[in-house]
Amino acid sequence: MADPLLDDLVDWLRIPSISTGGGLAADLRRAAEWVCERVDAAGGDAHLLEGAGNPIAYGELASGRPGAPTVLIYGHYDVQGPGPLEAWTTPPFEPDVRDGRIYARGASDDKGNFLPLLHVACELARRGELPVDVRVVVEGEEEVGGGVLAQWIARDERGADCAVVWDSTMADERTPAITTALRGLVFAEVTVRTGRRDLHSGVYGGTVLSAAHVLHAMLAQVLPGPHGRVREELMAGVEPPATAERESWARLPDGDAVIAAAGGRPVHPRAGAEFYERTGALPALDVNRIETGAARTIVPAEASASLSLRLAPRQRSEEMQAVLERLLRAAAPAGVMVEISTHRAEPALFDVDSPPMRLAAEALERACGRPPAFVRSGGSIPVVAQLAARGIPVIVGGFALDADEIHAPNESYRLESLRLGEAAARELYPALARLAR
Repeated sequence: MADPLLDDLVDWLRIPSISTGGGLAADLRRAAEWVCERVDAAGGDAHLLEGAGNPIAYGELASGRPGAPTVLIYGHYDVQGPGPLEAWTTPPFEPDVRDGRIYARGASDDKGNFLPLLHVACELARRGELPVDVRVVVEGEEEVGGGVLAQWIARDERGADCAVVWDSTMADERTPAITTALRGLVFAEVTVRTGRRDLHSGVYGGTVLSAAHVLHAMLAQVLPGPHGRVREELMAGVEPPATAERESWARLPDGDAVIAAAGGRPVHPRAGAEFYERTGALPALDVNRIETGAARTIVPAEASASLSLRLAPRQRSEEMQAVLERLLRAAAPAGVMVEISTHRAEPALFDVDSPPMRLAAEALERACGRPPAFVRSGGSIPVVAQLAARGIPVIVGGFALDADEIHAPNESYRLESLRLGEAAARELYPALARLAR
């Protein structure tokens, strides 16, 4: 039996739209044009939005209904590089369907996850049954953090009554999820220099500053305590989660089991019981990298580290960057050169009782046969915060699973997830037609 959605996905996955190095600009453009061709074929209007990076595929599908709400749907066509080709069972850009899954780079992240939104909107538009006006925005720099989309959002005057971003996961194999919050980020690169060159530790040890010692002392001032929570200054602005969210978390997998399945060890005996609060509603700080010295008897003159401070919803990245830098610099001795460069992303938080959230929850329950869990993501999706800053409520969801192994060899996507995505899109558009403009 023909499956137009699966056929389209196979066709799109064949385009090696790699943005992370090793890809071709022509392939990235071809993947963007592929989106535009679908919108145009459905009677819409589509074109590429050019910038300093990879183009955005932009399109509009009109409902023809006066006063219909406008829904912006977002996805990304760029993918990670395949990594070692010998680790793939089948070639990464020759999609293969086996054992209820489709295997290819981008199958889950994000072509397979996003495509049902586009496919259903185009089908409804062709039949003259689209109940909302749809703006299609598919970028090509999500995997590399490019700025083309952010610049477009900042300039865009039309906006939308809500946005739908399917670039996330289910709560489990049967339970859909709506992400109500995303943590923000302050990513810091810290470099310490204590002298012109490395010195012999036998001659100078105990008399000169070691960059390694100075850096570790600076990091000690900002690291979480044995409970795993950040120090009080880095908690500024945190708000407690809503009751509906806490009740929803009780239906999610046990936190201790989640940590164990990832191969981790709890930082504190309560970490598992508090897993969803800690990863979605509280800030967290981690040292991602430390580099200094060499395996010989020296006093290092230079040391560097990378830190990531995940921000809780309602915290502001500019304020927390200033606090983090102040704490680090205060621990450095006089005369030491300290350089700190940062990258920031704002957090986002959406009201679970708002009309878009409630309508989306009802639609997902009809499509999947069980109510969605309201979850918070410990990660950051910059486009969500950018849309939220424009006052656009964003429905963040998707049908990916950990078993999809995104970014790894043999990335795949369940055919059942593809089916659920299509069913959810068919319920979601009529539901969102009830939104007030």
